[in-house]
Amino acid sequence: MAAVKSDSGAFMEKLLLHPPPTASPQQLPLNGLTFAIKDIFDIEGYVTGFGNPDWARTHSPAVSTAPVVLALLNAGATSVGKTVMDEMAYSIQGENIHYGTPVNPCAPDRIPGGSSSGSAVAVAAKLVDFSLGTDTGGSVRVPASFCGIYGIRPSHAVVPTTGVIPMAQSFDTVGWFARDPVILNQVGHVLLQLPNVEPVQPSHIIIPDDCFQLLSIPSDRVTQVLLKSVEKLFGGQIVRHTNLGDYVKDKVPSLKHFMGEGNDQLENNIPSLVALSKAMRWFQRYEFKINHEEWISSVKPDLGPGISERVQEALMTTGEDIDIFHTIRNEFRAALTDLLEEFGILAIPTVPGPPVKLQTESVALETVRSRAASLLSIAGVSGFCQVNIPLGMHENLPVSVSLLAKHGADGFLLNLVEKLDGSLKEQIEIAQRKSF
Repeated sequence: MAAVKSDSGAFMEKLLLHPPPTASPQQLPLNGLTFAIKDIFDIEGYVTGFGNPDWARTHSPAVSTAPVVLALLNAGATSVGKTVMDEMAYSIQGENIHYGTPVNPCAPDRIPGGSSSGSAVAVAAKLVDFSLGTDTGGSVRVPASFCGIYGIRPSHAVVPTTGVIPMAQSFDTVGWFARDPVILNQVGHVLLQLPNVEPVQPSHIIIPDDCFQLLSIPSDRVTQVLLKSVEKLFGGQIVRHTNLGDYVKDKVPSLKHFMGEGNDQLENNIPSLVALSKAMRWFQRYEFKINHEEWISSVKPDLGPGISERVQEALMTTGEDIDIFHTIRNEFRAALTDLLEEFGILAIPTVPGPPVKLQTESVALETVRSRAASLLSIAGVSGFCQVNIPLGMHENLPVSVSLLAKHGADGFLLNLVEKLDGSLKEQIEIAQRKSF
């Protein structure tokens, strides 16, 4: 048990992957940095476990290594192991009944968030400098928020997913975690193949007040830290307030297909964003079924609580609303593109509240999931890039905010997050002093 405790339960297995020999390693962009890899990425000679022992048992070792892993190794980083993940990447909780739940260093009695739980914990526990995860419905953003670290879901399809087990490919992205925005940006330059350019000042930063009203902590604890940092760097004139739910309802008329009865009565929620998350969840289930129905039907794997129910729901999904979903996605992307333009930023809560306690009953967990989904679906459906930014602690639990930019503006967003770092730290310290 000592070994498990020493690595916070983050790792499936330790394995060293070194950068290839070179005459000048010190010139490589990630020289000297260590990283961990979610057990969804292929590594030559190792079975990719996908969070489930039956999957591992019925699959052969990978014959090649995922290109993103090779890119990091070639940039000078050293991998130290594969990390625990939620089964079949089908959860945002971070609890795994087979391999154990990685311990959240910020709040050991709380869930770490998933499905990239081990990768987030490895970074938060300072076991590695950065780590690889995947984000389909929130699987980098949620654990980054719950573990108090940086995490990026890049623009959809800009980082190759070759050698990564698909969950739902219309939403799957390769993301990464770091404790500071400099390393987050350095990794981004490698994986996104970004040129070195001068940071661009944002033209406007949009604060959707209705989204911040979803928070279970005082919204000022989040918005004031961000707004004062932005004002210090760029001036208050770039801040705009809006009601995102009304904007989406007006600009995405096809969503009415998913505006089912009861959406308007949901406490602390935004009907148009609930509908957006419903549409995304439906199409995600459909793609998951296409990808994995044959294996599930033939192997009948042992799946943990929550996962088993979601997989069964997926297997019952039909493809009758595919055209409607594509229309919704096109309308939503166009609406967000109009809102942000070239260099605009949308600020939202990453999740509505802090991580819940370990082994919370399933009904309560489902409420947390559904409330989080309305926020997480914004980047999920649009394909825009999103970075989770930790904002310290409130009542001994981690607080965060997310910034989104248009599809393909990943370099701009990463540079902005790095530039904000100093002023954010000042404002976090002030906010935390006030709370005592």
